[in-house]
This record gives sequence, C-alpha cells and structure tokens, in this order.
Amino acid sequence: MTERRDSSSVDLVEEPSLDAAAQDGAAQGLPAPSGALLDPRILAAWREWLAALATDAEAAIAAAHVYGELGPEAREAWLDVLAEDAPKLQVPAVAIYAPLLSVESDAGRRERIEVAIGEGERAPRPASGFALRGVAAGGDRVVALVTPLYLRFVRVLWCRYLPEDGIAWARHDPIVRAEDAPGPGILLDGAQLEATPIKLVIEELCHAVLAQQRKGAELPPSLQLCADLFDAHLEGDPLP
Repeated sequence: MTERRDSSSVDLVEEPSLDAAAQDGAAQGLPAPSGALLDPRILAAWREWLAALATDAEAAIAAAHVYGELGPEAREAWLDVLAEDAPKLQVPAVAIYAPLLSVESDAGRRERIEVAIGEGERAPRPASGFALRGVAAGGDRVVALVTPLYLRFVRVLWCRYLPEDGIAWARHDPIVRAEDAPGPGILLDGAQLEATPIKLVIEELCHAVLAQQRKGAELPPSLQLCADLFDAHLEGDPLP
C-alpha cells in the first residue's frame, strides 16, 4: 500500500491489503479516529485487522511488536482509537487488547487496558503455565517461564539468576503461539532445561529479585513487564 499523508488527510493509492494496513498504518502511529478517516477503505481494513487479532497469530504478534515500538503519545492515540472502534466489532476485547498489554509497562496505560478488557475476560493466572530450569556453570539457574495470555498465545520469560545474588540477565518474548513455546531438553547458556514446578521457579526468582533490590541494582525491563508473576509472592515488597 502506498499512502501520502499530511496533517489532515490520508490519500489511498492502492487497495489496502490486511497486512499492509496493519504494518503501514500502525507503524506510522496508528490511523486517526474513525470519524477523521476520509477513506472508508482504510477504516474497513483497520477494523478487519482488529478482528483478525482473535484468530491470526501473525496479526497478534505484529500488534504487540508495533505497539511496543511506539512512543507514549502514539500509544495513547492507539488506545483512543480502540476505545472508539473496539465496541463496534464482534471480537472479544481480550483479543484486541492483550497483545498491547503484553508489552506495556506504564502503570496508567496498563490499568486502562485492563479496564477495557474487563474482569471476566482477563488471562488465566500465571500458575497455569509451566517452567523449565537448568543449572549453568557456577551454579546459576537458567529458566524459561511460560505463562498463558489468551486463546492459544503465551508469553515466555527467559532468565539467568542466583537466588541469593540477583539477576544476571532476563529476556521477554511477549506473545508466542502456544505450539511454538519452548519444551524440555532445550539448551540455554550451556544448560539443558527440564520441567520444574512453576511455584519453585517463581519462588527462586522472587528471592533473586529481592537480592537485586537489596544491592540497589536496577531490575531488567523484561522482569518489570512480568511483575504480575512475582507481586503476590513478595509479601508487601512488590516489583517497582
């Protein structure tokens, strides 16, 4: 799709495809609110893409990626548009908002997204996920913590830590197809990961988080995005 944009109009040169509308329109900061769209084809493509988030894994992953690359003002604009358009679609709110929540760290926007999703549609609690753990050289634990998001999507937190010393590194895959999640036997930092009770891994990570905080060291952003995994276990000393 080729577009010419200025501050007041959008001129469409070619008929937009679903992927082009998602990647081209969203990557430039999101289409304007529905009432400001002059070409109904753009509005139709945008709403078609939103509807696809419930069933199309590529669209959901793309939504998380694009939203995660946006600045604060563009994210607010995205949420403003969804507030107007989402109720007009026959799509569960969780399918539209969960990809955004998976990469949002700002407390205000997270609350706004959670309210839009609604209590009844929120993702299952992390305890229904699973954990893989191995021991690297020097005794460091290396883990993959897989927890559900919605439908057939999960998130994966990869981490290396010592419970009594803190976090060596952490990486977050915010939205992954359930069938693409890691499984027992994978290698990470030279250690083979095997299935381990998720409660044990979360408790170890909580100790590592507290050790990191006591040292005055900053927590990796990936852990902050997964704060809900730990808050219930930190006994009044939640992740910042």
